[in-house]
Amino acid sequence: MFGLIGHSTSFEDAKRKASILGFDHIADGDLDVWCMAPPQLVENVEVKSAVGITIEGSYIDSCFVPEMLARFKTARRKVLNAMELAQKKGINITALGGFTSIIFENFNLLQHKQIRNTSLDWERFTTGNTHTAWVICRQLEINAPKIGIDIQKATVAVVGATGDIGSAVCRWLTKKTGIGELLMVARQQEPLIALQKDLNGGNIKTLDEALPLADIVIWVASMPKTMEIDTNKLKKPCLMIDGGYPKNLDEKFRGNDIHILKGGIVKFFTDIGWNMMELAEMENPQREMFACFAEAMILEFEKCHTNFSWGRNNITLEKMEFIGAASERHGFSAIGLDKHIFNPLPV
Repeated sequence: MFGLIGHSTSFEDAKRKASILGFDHIADGDLDVWCMAPPQLVENVEVKSAVGITIEGSYIDSCFVPEMLARFKTARRKVLNAMELAQKKGINITALGGFTSIIFENFNLLQHKQIRNTSLDWERFTTGNTHTAWVICRQLEINAPKIGIDIQKATVAVVGATGDIGSAVCRWLTKKTGIGELLMVARQQEPLIALQKDLNGGNIKTLDEALPLADIVIWVASMPKTMEIDTNKLKKPCLMIDGGYPKNLDEKFRGNDIHILKGGIVKFFTDIGWNMMELAEMENPQREMFACFAEAMILEFEKCHTNFSWGRNNITLEKMEFIGAASERHGFSAIGLDKHIFNPLPV
């Protein structure tokens, strides 16, 4: 059995969804009420893969909202309580979606293994980052040529290069894809220098330096709402892959021949028959989902019950190859630009 732990994108969104789902006891509450609310098992589902394997799974809403990030103890408690519920339900492998994996890593929740009378078994959980990284790389490989970008000559900037997903993307692009030049952007210099040494290549740049040079920009870091970008300085055509969370590139980059693709999202080969991705506001909620969620499903299809993606910078090329091959075998594919190749300026 697989599990997915998620949350709403905002407090107002959470209240609206709670009302739709019939959780009236929290739908009308203020943020303090939500801070005390326990995780909710929202939905059970049965899924059949492209090769005929049937699995069962559950979606658990952690009742966390981004407005709680400033409340360290609350954010920590939300994630750990949702993990405890997943384990108590006997779920074999559970993906931590959205901010839950970020909270787990940044707040070092590994030291909080004991939750009341439950000792969390880390082998039952995955961040889903390996599949997310592989999907982002495939999105680049498939979609860049569609808008006239020669990958072998392309300059690719990875913003958030030293994170778990970012470093894996950098490794794949340099070792597997074969790009013209890699530009690495991150907040701290020391991890960038270490990554450059590990890759034996790549150029360290600031964001302002990298953007005008890049044919392709992969964002795997959250973008501050206050950031302003001069799109006139970008190359044309330019492919922007929004692999961060929440996804907000389309609010920042609008212009002729600037193509924005939601990164780290996959489509299943057939309708699943669930409601959970409607809550996540996917374009095709019966088939589309975050790649991190799909990783838990793939691992259950493969009966690979282990914390496949865990810790920071532990993603190997071998793991990416394994999860990528399994993803395609069971009927997943990376979403692309097909529906909106042209992105004209608004009139």
